[in-house]
Amino acid sequence: MTETIQTTTTESRPEATTYNLFIAGEWVPSESGRTFESRNPADTRDLIGHFQSGTPADVARAIRAADVAGGLWRRTPAPKRGEILYRFGQLMAEHKERLARAMTREMGKVLEEARGDVQEGVDIAFLMAGEGRRMFGDTVPSELPDKWAMSIRQPLGVAGIITPWNFPIAIPCWKMMPALVAGNTVVFKPASDTPHCATLLVELMAEAGFPAGTVNLVTGPGAEVGDALVDDPDVPVISFTGHSSTGKRIAERASRRLKRVSLELGGKNGIVVLADADLDLATDGIVWSAFGTTGQRCTACSRVIVEESVLDDLLGRLERRATRLRLGDGLQATTDVGPLINAEAVDKVESYIEVGRREGALVTGGRRATGDGLANGHFFEPSIFTHVKPMDRIAQEEIFGPVLSVIPVADYPSAVTALNQTRYGLSSSIFTRDVNAAFRAMRDFETGIVYVNAGTIGAETHLPFGGTKETGNGHREAGHAALDTFTEWKSIYVDFSGRLQRAQIDNQG
Repeated sequence: MTETIQTTTTESRPEATTYNLFIAGEWVPSESGRTFESRNPADTRDLIGHFQSGTPADVARAIRAADVAGGLWRRTPAPKRGEILYRFGQLMAEHKERLARAMTREMGKVLEEARGDVQEGVDIAFLMAGEGRRMFGDTVPSELPDKWAMSIRQPLGVAGIITPWNFPIAIPCWKMMPALVAGNTVVFKPASDTPHCATLLVELMAEAGFPAGTVNLVTGPGAEVGDALVDDPDVPVISFTGHSSTGKRIAERASRRLKRVSLELGGKNGIVVLADADLDLATDGIVWSAFGTTGQRCTACSRVIVEESVLDDLLGRLERRATRLRLGDGLQATTDVGPLINAEAVDKVESYIEVGRREGALVTGGRRATGDGLANGHFFEPSIFTHVKPMDRIAQEEIFGPVLSVIPVADYPSAVTALNQTRYGLSSSIFTRDVNAAFRAMRDFETGIVYVNAGTIGAETHLPFGGTKETGNGHREAGHAALDTFTEWKSIYVDFSGRLQRAQIDNQG
């Protein structure tokens, strides 16, 4: 895994809090003796704290703790496991404001969105807690008399959980809740841009009553911590959300040990606007999808595919809305758009702006934002390009920032072609008043999620989340489908005939 963090000695900044790893129910320092900093992306002078720079030895300690705890945890009745998840969800709800404010400070998204991030964690905890009393298998008729046939789910063992920074509460919960309720234990490696959020989350998990060793937290660089998790033979399943190139590397490494791997990777999501659409509603959906979370969502809209007859009208609305968005610290009530996560993200967005200037026409934005209160943060103006062609780089490559490409097309068939001509397939949307066009889009759009008359963001936890093509490897998060990643099927046959019966042998006549 590739992930760069700045390390220091633990004594270098005594005025800042130093946070530890969580292994076997104890908060412990890394064997490396090194730490790294987490800073506020809206104001990098604000040091949040020092976090342990974990090592493969730390990962090995965590895996041993998880393995030891696993024997008792998998034998704990699933409804009892679910009760702990309910308690954890309730604790998150009680601490929602504190968690949201910490998230905005560390990750940058505006406070309203951070509250939504925490709420997703609450929702998935409650949903998966209920699975402790369901977790359905199948009971089916046997082909032989006096014989019982059924299937049940079984946990895999230790789950390696590797998460990104953009949803530092929701995504870890999406992964850990199904893993835990199914009877697995976890070793959790968060992104190094948001270790404080991960620490606060695990503190609440310990308070909720997860037994020692059931949940373990190891912070640190991907090349040290992430690769050690992926390579360890005692970790049979890896769940990763992040950059596509990193996901491919994980899949290659894990395949050497035939591990189960769940990958949630990139997106290049499009909104189709037909000529009959409600353009006010479409504008609302596009602006929210493109510039919410500063464009740093895997489901963010980065392409608008619009019928030419309404291009100018829609573009004017988008430009007016984008230029009125207020940039700043997400903790301020007046802020619409927060910072990018770090300096490297700003550089990447700026490089794509230069690509866009060659490929399309810049409508608005296109610069680093350095106005009042912005100079010490990682801010970039919401940017819109028009007259972009479907196969242009800015229409094909994931930018992960506040950059929107507007692609004019002649009609619905051309819109479908443009939408599907990417290597990604996570989320898509159509704005239309034509019910027939809406149903065609549900059928024709090659994405794991399709919205009608809504933006590309806002998935709900009780339906499967994930995409097609290079967005992932087919696994789904959220909904009851999330259990598939962390369980394997066991078929059970009980013969109460009192004699040997041979299935598939033609001797029953």
